[in-house]
Order: sequence, then C-alpha cells, then structure tokens
Amino acid sequence: MTRRGHVTAIAVLGLPLIGGHVAQFAIGLTDTVMLGWYGVEALAAVTLASTYFFVLFLLGAGFGFAVMPMVAAAAGAGEDRQIRRCTRMGLWLSLAYGVIVMPMFVFARPILDILGQEPVIAEMAASYLRVAGWGVFPALLVMVLKSYLAALERTQIVLWVTIGAAVTNAAVNYALIFGNWGAPELGVRGAAIASFSTQVVSFVAIIIYALKALPEHELLKNFWRPDWEMLREVFRLGIPIGLTTLSEVSMFAATAVMMGWLGAVPLAAHGIAASLAGLTFMVHLGLSNAATIRAGNAYGRGDRFHMARGGMVVTVMSLVVSVIATVFFIAMPETLMSAFMDGSDPQKPEILLIGVGLIAMAALFQLVDGVQAIALGLLRGVQDTTMPMVIGVISYWGVGMTASYVFGFVLGYGGVGVWMGLVLGLSCAAILLMLRFWGTVIGRVGSAEEQRG
Repeated sequence: MTRRGHVTAIAVLGLPLIGGHVAQFAIGLTDTVMLGWYGVEALAAVTLASTYFFVLFLLGAGFGFAVMPMVAAAAGAGEDRQIRRCTRMGLWLSLAYGVIVMPMFVFARPILDILGQEPVIAEMAASYLRVAGWGVFPALLVMVLKSYLAALERTQIVLWVTIGAAVTNAAVNYALIFGNWGAPELGVRGAAIASFSTQVVSFVAIIIYALKALPEHELLKNFWRPDWEMLREVFRLGIPIGLTTLSEVSMFAATAVMMGWLGAVPLAAHGIAASLAGLTFMVHLGLSNAATIRAGNAYGRGDRFHMARGGMVVTVMSLVVSVIATVFFIAMPETLMSAFMDGSDPQKPEILLIGVGLIAMAALFQLVDGVQAIALGLLRGVQDTTMPMVIGVISYWGVGMTASYVFGFVLGYGGVGVWMGLVLGLSCAAILLMLRFWGTVIGRVGSAEEQRG
C-alpha cells in the first residue's frame, strides 16, 4: 500500500474514532462548562472528582485496550473464535476490577483528606463520587465493547453511541445541576447522576448493537463459563496497558492535587486548561487507536513492511494536528478560557491570569503528547506492552512528577512550574517509546523489503 493509501485508510478508520473520543470528552467538558457557570467551588470539586474517577477507571480500562490489538490480530489471521474468546474475558476482567475498586468511590472522602484538599472541596467531590462511581461498571464494559467493534473496523457505531451519550449527559446536566425543566436543583450531585445515567445508556446501546450486528460471535452465550487460558492472556496484556495509562493519567491527576494545594482558583484554572489540552489529545488518541488496529492487522498477517510505513504516516498526521492546536492555543488563550466561565464571575480575571500561563505550557507539550500517544498505539498493535509500561512509569513519574514538584514548589514557579514538569515527562516518554517502536520493528523491515524483492 502506498503512503497515500495509508493516509486514506487511517483517515477512514480514525475519523469516527476521533469523533467518538471527542464526543466522550464532551461529556466531561459539559460538566466543566456547566459547573463553571454554577460556581468556582463546584467546578474545582468536580475537576478533582473526575480526575479521581478516571485514574481508577483507566487502570481497569487496560483490559478493554488489550482487547483491541488481540481482536485486530485475530481478524487479520481470520480466527473468529479468538475474537469471541478475548472479548469475553475482557468483559470478565472488567467486571472483577469494578468490584475491587468500588469501595474507593464510596469512601472517597478520607482519601481526599489525606491528599490535602480543602474540606469544602473534598466533601463536594466525595458527594459526586458516591453516585458517579457506580458508573465504573458500565463504563468498563463499554470500553471492552468499543475496542471489540473498533478492531473489526465498525467505528461508525462507536461514534454514534458516544454522541448519543454526550447529548444525554448534557440534557441531564442542564436539568439537574440548575433545576431546569421542573427538576430539582442538585448542583454537583446532579452532575454525578447525569454521569452515571450516561454510562448506563451507552452500555445498553452498544451491547444491543454488538449482539444484533455480529450474532456469529455469540458474545453472551454461556458467558459464565471461564476460559482461563485466554483470561490469562488478556490479563497479561491488559495489566501493563492499564498501568501505563494509569502512570500517565495519574501524572495529570497529581498535578490537579498539587494545584489544589495552591487553592480553588488555581485548581479551577487548571481544570479549564486541562480540558482544552485534553480536547486536542482526543484527536491523537483516535489516531493512536487507528494505529493499534492497523498495526494489529499487519501483525496478524506477518506484514511488517506495511506496518512500518503506516507507522510513519500516522506519526506525521499526528504532528500536523499538534501544529494546528499549538497555533490556536498561542493565538487566543483568553477567548478559549472565557468559554468555560460566567462572564460576571468576580474571580474570572484571576482565573484568566493563571489559566493563560497554563495554556502556554499546554501548547508546548502538544507535540510530544501526540507523538507518545502514537508510539503507544503502534506498540500495542504488535502486543508489546511490558517495556512501554516501564518507560511510562520512568517518564511520567520519575521525570514528570519530580520536575513538577521541583519547578512548582521548590523553585516557586507555582502552577506554570507544575505544568513544566508535564512537558518534561511527556517529552521523555515520546523519545523513548518511539525509539522502542522503530528499534524493534524497523530493524526487521529491511529483511522484509528484501523478501518482497
């Protein structure tokens, strides 16, 4: 396949995935915008609570992420039975993980106190988590089913289900946060109910589609029967993926905690800046998923030549997105920030002052954030997950978090210093992960080219 062919294939596969990630992100973005209108304390609390939720969720989501390359490789090799086996055991492991972490949502308040959060913010965040935490079960199951469908290149349904979820979340938020349409005004608790309801609706929609559209896979037939061999394989791949994702996301979560030490206004500014940076990251994440699927198919066929060429193409596509995002961040930071706040809020000028500096730092890490996401996607496609986990922990925590604390508190640069650490951690990950992919894959391309002759 030519480079242009790879661009076309990645775009056809990746655009619905990007749209799905953007729609998924819009759920959290809606919470941020509406709670920003509701009050600074509410925004700070849900920023903290959402970060807490996703740290725990994304560790368990490793099993869902593991299903994607396994299904893609099985599809490339024409092994339908393997598709069913790994998807089922992904669902099993996700449910088991949900049971294990649920107490951490129900009893979140003492954990938030230990993390040094302001008592009022901690109580509001804990109130959110006691309701929204139950959404971890449907959310994890949805992650497995989305990976299963995306790996089979049924990405349109992933997009439409996620758009439906985002619309549902916005409507319930609008009703329950502010007390519109005759509903009670519940504030933060209303946002939590909206989040849980959205996860349930998403699961119901996607499981119905999977069973109706792909009856030959019989996903739920004899679902209770264990498949220990495949369960171990999904666990083997999923745990390193989950820990890699956790180490990255917890780096951002730890920065939220650090910003909380600085006060509610810096934490609110952090929440807005992180939301803007996260929105552009959804594009990279969609391209990363496409890279995983394409690399997984090539891996199943034993076609390393096209895997390497496709890897180069998707990396360049990600770099283009980074350049565009950086231009917007540098050119109009105050305009972007203002979209998240009530114009009459007396604290708006202070939030803008802090947030503009944070967005400048977000512009700096756009490039490396996209590159490291693509590298992870390519490595997962070839089912290389253990070494990326080691690289991730070293980069995100050994480099990133250490630098964030030193720049932010030891050297006294405050919020901007905390975000400087993010740039260093992501840069380290981008370099090492790309070296890992091209060192393990490109080295074998030469012999493949000779064989093609």
